[in-house]
Amino acid sequence: MAEHYIINGMIYVEGQFRTGILGIHDGKIALYDANYQIPENAEVFDANNKKIVPGFIDIHTHGAVGVDVNGASVDDFEKIGNFFAGNGTTSWLASILTDTTEQTDWCIEQYKAYKASAHKGAQLLGFHMEGPFLAAEYKGAMPQHLLRKGDISLVERYQKLAEGGIRYITVSPEVEGVLEIIPDLKKQGIAVAIGHSGADYTTSMEAISRGASAITHMGNAMRLLHQHEPAIWGAGLESDAYCEIICDGRHLHPGTVRLIIKTKGIHRVVAITDSIMAAGLPDGNYHLGVNEVVVEDGDAKLASTGVRAGSTLTQNTALKKLLSFTGLSLEDILPMLTENPAKLIGIYDKKGSIANGKDADLVLLDEACDIAEVFIGGEQVRRRDIML
Repeated sequence: MAEHYIINGMIYVEGQFRTGILGIHDGKIALYDANYQIPENAEVFDANNKKIVPGFIDIHTHGAVGVDVNGASVDDFEKIGNFFAGNGTTSWLASILTDTTEQTDWCIEQYKAYKASAHKGAQLLGFHMEGPFLAAEYKGAMPQHLLRKGDISLVERYQKLAEGGIRYITVSPEVEGVLEIIPDLKKQGIAVAIGHSGADYTTSMEAISRGASAITHMGNAMRLLHQHEPAIWGAGLESDAYCEIICDGRHLHPGTVRLIIKTKGIHRVVAITDSIMAAGLPDGNYHLGVNEVVVEDGDAKLASTGVRAGSTLTQNTALKKLLSFTGLSLEDILPMLTENPAKLIGIYDKKGSIANGKDADLVLLDEACDIAEVFIGGEQVRRRDIML
């Protein structure tokens, strides 16, 4: 791979923007000061005073542009990845909604075939399993008849089939057998989140003490805080666990977003989309796993109950919503879409920040924080092409 250099941009390094030259060598980042002499035969990209930031990482999404992860083929994964790349997301986890073992196996096989093929969009890093060890009372869009008690052998089988591709799982700590398997899930290389849960405070804190490191879509599909019983919500706010937030203005009031960030601190919040197949498409009828979903004014709800079912959010929109809701600077907001998700799922040695030797997954933002250019593995993504 030829050497590339990006010049005339403000580079986001260690929480601040600075001048310099960003080199790309074999898909990896090399940082130089502004006086570095670029080799004569190198390819040079002029950033034209734009901000150069790490590529966004979405660790919780069920699909986009007409594709539902639970039924996604190899080509479908590519289609989602292309759409995400156009919106600044350079890496993602496919969130498998609770489904039959047969369908989950099929989805994993498609992922393995995708991984072995050539692709140009956002990098699919593996899976987030949302279930099946979830509480029926807070199931949301989960099919109740497929929920089950904690079973490490099932996850071990999935993980073996996925060749280590399961990186993240959501469980309900009050479900029988779940607390006991959290350490074993971690031994499988899986980051554990708690959610879809009515767990009390004590049970939630016990799950965190056993190794759960995140709260799934904080404030949604969970028992809420009461002054006499803080529940899972209170445990999430008090502990050092990461909190996922969906910043579409529907799942969380802007004041709630500010409260979570102020309580947790910037470096313990992860901005996710929880998007479904309707993301990038008009209002209409869609599905999420086995559920029929109706989208009106961009708001996705189960056709049968009216319960909210994921979102139509994209991470570039989430970035702008966060800036608007909080009044914080771009420098403050960026870790929630980059560094924090990378640390949560254990890929920060390769992704999530701009540093020497890391993957050259980069986004260039203009003055309005719109996506101007995207680089994945050092290769410039032609946004017009991938959005078609």
